[in-house]
Amino acid sequence: MKRLLLFALLVMSLSAMAQTNPKPFIVPELTSWQGAEGELTPSQRIAVKGSDKELLRIANLFAEDYQTLTGRAITVVKGSGKAGDIVLQLDKKSASLGKEGYELDINTQAVVRAHTPQGAYWATRTLLQLAEQSDNGAMPKGRAVDIPQYEMRGFMIDCGRKFFPMDYLRDLVKIMAYYKMNTLQVHLNDNGFRQYFNNDWSKTQAAFRLESDTYPGLTAKDGSYSKQEFIDLQILGEENFVEIIPEIDVPAHSLAFTQYKPEIGSKEYGMDHLDLFNPETYKFVDGLFKEYLEGENPVFRGKRVHIGTDEYSNAKKDVVEKFREFTDHYIKFVESFGKQAMCWGALTHAKGDTPVKSENVIMNCWYNGYADPKDMKEQGYKLVSIPDGLVYIVPSAGYYYDYLNCNYLYDNWTPAVIGNQVFEEQDPAILGGMFAVWNDHPGNGISVKDVHHRVYPALQTLAVKCWSGKLRELPYAEFDKKRLELSEAPGVNVLARHGKPQSQVFTADEIKPDTELPIEEIGFGYTISFKVEGAAEQKGTELFRSPHAVFYLADPQSGLLGYSYEGYLNKFNYRIPQGQSVEIKIQGDNKSTRLYINGRLHQELDRMTLYVMKPSEKHSFHTEGVIFTPEVYSPATKMYYNRTLVFPLKKAGNFKNKITDFKVYNYQN
Repeated sequence: MKRLLLFALLVMSLSAMAQTNPKPFIVPELTSWQGAEGELTPSQRIAVKGSDKELLRIANLFAEDYQTLTGRAITVVKGSGKAGDIVLQLDKKSASLGKEGYELDINTQAVVRAHTPQGAYWATRTLLQLAEQSDNGAMPKGRAVDIPQYEMRGFMIDCGRKFFPMDYLRDLVKIMAYYKMNTLQVHLNDNGFRQYFNNDWSKTQAAFRLESDTYPGLTAKDGSYSKQEFIDLQILGEENFVEIIPEIDVPAHSLAFTQYKPEIGSKEYGMDHLDLFNPETYKFVDGLFKEYLEGENPVFRGKRVHIGTDEYSNAKKDVVEKFREFTDHYIKFVESFGKQAMCWGALTHAKGDTPVKSENVIMNCWYNGYADPKDMKEQGYKLVSIPDGLVYIVPSAGYYYDYLNCNYLYDNWTPAVIGNQVFEEQDPAILGGMFAVWNDHPGNGISVKDVHHRVYPALQTLAVKCWSGKLRELPYAEFDKKRLELSEAPGVNVLARHGKPQSQVFTADEIKPDTELPIEEIGFGYTISFKVEGAAEQKGTELFRSPHAVFYLADPQSGLLGYSYEGYLNKFNYRIPQGQSVEIKIQGDNKSTRLYINGRLHQELDRMTLYVMKPSEKHSFHTEGVIFTPEVYSPATKMYYNRTLVFPLKKAGNFKNKITDFKVYNYQN
């Protein structure tokens, strides 16, 4: 009897010592987790329970993404599955999960239950993140109930003042989906500031980025999207549950339209303002929106369209009343095509008597002086929290944020915080939160890669705060370390990260002309080193190129070592000596690009401050044939010109120099 008692006590003691699994690391953090003991090694099958075609599509998409991430194939089957299978099923009784929530029960199977296909899709993103953090795909046993705290979780990208190729926008959709961010607002038109262009509106950068048949010649020449490209982007978003919200910004930020049709520009408040007292303005803007909204298959496919209405002058009461009338008109105009209207908050700045429709209208609350959130809530608007002092990125501008303060946001912010006003969590008036990138300074050397380097940590952080809200438990330092171990998305690597941390990712005894490397490019924090036996080269001779950049052994203008990207050309004051052997090392990060010759720093191309110059002293940092030249501007104004480089490696050029001992490191040594 004593032996039995001792044995029972021993079993109880061992059981007490057993550890349940802690909450696994997922971005965004799971809103609840009950850990069990042990782990499940999947069988490499995913079973779809039931006959829902959309659920089957999601399973097949998961299988494709799973193989991309892990290199292991997974088979899609129908039915309840076997032990070890991942199982997807819709549960019409689980309405408490809402449109986007899901249950994940990992035991003898990994069973996903969701009320809708969208919830099941988000669960597959969690499963993918678990898989890529395990060598064999093993998952910790336990049960998660994961429900977003906010309906709208998004990002706004300014494509008007900087063109982003469609390939990048498509990658961005995939990245957002991987982190359960469900809204991408595409700001299709905007303009630079007049003071940077000799105070001449006709020379000031302005662009509308979408193909237009109604107004031939309106579409920007330096980069635009065809209607079909934009439709396809929205379809990709629909397939990945990311809503694309197109924005045409009127009646301010509208220089692209007044450069096309000068008579609708305001002579009193500036040509970036439409003239609200001119009937031709309404005819023009009606025609523009109508082009993308009309028909059975409109260009703007989604349920929401953004009409802008940001930062118009409030100098006179009649102007304010006319602005309110204009806003009300385009809310109702968009609604006449069956869409829900969105607008920027401006109705405190433009407080007046003219009524503006609020029912079923969504307002981006960005600055409380322009739209007091509590007042807007009382008026009946649904709010999106996008406070400029917390979540605005303006790359290398010297104001707002170059990089968001992610530590502060992670610890202190949720969408319930709009500027200095704090609402109750999940206040029904607040749909969710977003962050934004504004490209205020056209021609400042900032590349798509530079912008993305700023966007990615912000996106991961805002994903947590909009999905998990105050339910997040992981300390920021641990989150910030672990988030870097995740992929941007299956098959997406805009940051050009390669290899394990602090490693050599490529080496070659010699680089022959026209060689193709297995690495397209290497992202910030790299070192490239090689030896050169100098030979005479023609101007424009390339060392390497990728789809995004070129590194020159002899640049096209001066025959110096240099590099170009997106129309910008930067040169080191170094020419490879003929008949001599030298060791070259290039290091690049998000601040500068450095050249070392024979082990010594020769030159650092970092951020330059540009000031006003006489016309005879203007500098150009662009190659020929591009629109913008970073001239400067006015005595009280400055611009920072950036010279960073994500190093191209895809294909070697046709050079005469002998390149040996070529090495690529993902750190700076």
